[in-house]
Amino acid sequence: MDAEDSELVVRSKDGDLHAFNFIVQRYQSQVLNLSARIIGDRGRAEDVTQETFISAYQAIGRFRGGSLRAWLMRIAANASRDSLRGSRRRPEQSLDESLESPSFQPVSAEPSPEEHAERSELNAELQKAILALSDDQRAVLVLIDVQGFSYEETTESVGASIGTVKSRLNRARRRVRDILMERRELLPDRFRQ
Repeated sequence: MDAEDSELVVRSKDGDLHAFNFIVQRYQSQVLNLSARIIGDRGRAEDVTQETFISAYQAIGRFRGGSLRAWLMRIAANASRDSLRGSRRRPEQSLDESLESPSFQPVSAEPSPEEHAERSELNAELQKAILALSDDQRAVLVLIDVQGFSYEETTESVGASIGTVKSRLNRARRRVRDILMERRELLPDRFRQ
């Protein structure tokens, strides 16, 4: 944990809400992105992000060191999986509807309408592929390939051994690749072989 995080954690443990707000500002986009990728619905991910930071604030006294980012991502990943389990019991929106309009599209530099349409379709297919993964595989893939976490941070975030994380990541990448290859016409030329 870097010195700034350490100081913010110490101050937060002492009840300094202002210090905890700095933690929120520093990590909220990463937590939101992780939750959105796991859940597949940005609106629900925003709720999960809020729940994550409420839970973190309530549990900050029990934080014993290590990576603050990994600790927050573990809370977010667990809250996201809980949200998915809850929605499977009582769906709010059909999976088809959420896949038709994923709300987290990559920002691009003024693409042509055709490029925009192709990117949107590829992004939708990529999101479908990610959502087709098991919850555990999805969390590992998003943490490492989207969020840029190290294997060590990911093991701490998901509570699994490094071997398990590597295995889940390998299976997730293979599954996403296989799904995307079924729609290879959407892929850039260099990936169509």
